[in-house]
Amino acid sequence: MTQQHPISPPQELVEQWFKRFESAESLAVLFCSIFQDGANQELDACCKWLESQGWRSVAQNIRAARRPKPKSEKQQALEQLDGIRAVFRMSHGGDLVCDAIRRALESIPDDQ
Repeated sequence: MTQQHPISPPQELVEQWFKRFESAESLAVLFCSIFQDGANQELDACCKWLESQGWRSVAQNIRAARRPKPKSEKQQALEQLDGIRAVFRMSHGGDLVCDAIRRALESIPDDQ
């Protein structure tokens, strides 16, 4: 076979898989990695097609839904603070302590 299928993995990726297998605990780890790479390739192709049809926002929404980014430590802390605030408000009738902590958390840049 002289012609490579358009969604075949590039040689560099195949080499990466074999390197992972050398250090992987089992063949299942290698297969999961291969399937993940294939799913990412398909998602990229679908989003590229949607964008070419003028549906960029749909492509962005699909990518965000299918590959969500984990919450940052800052986001997690703010969510936990909301729970603490609700309990503190019921027991002490105020928000001053939580407000100061929230302002400090929100002043931290999002990329940290």
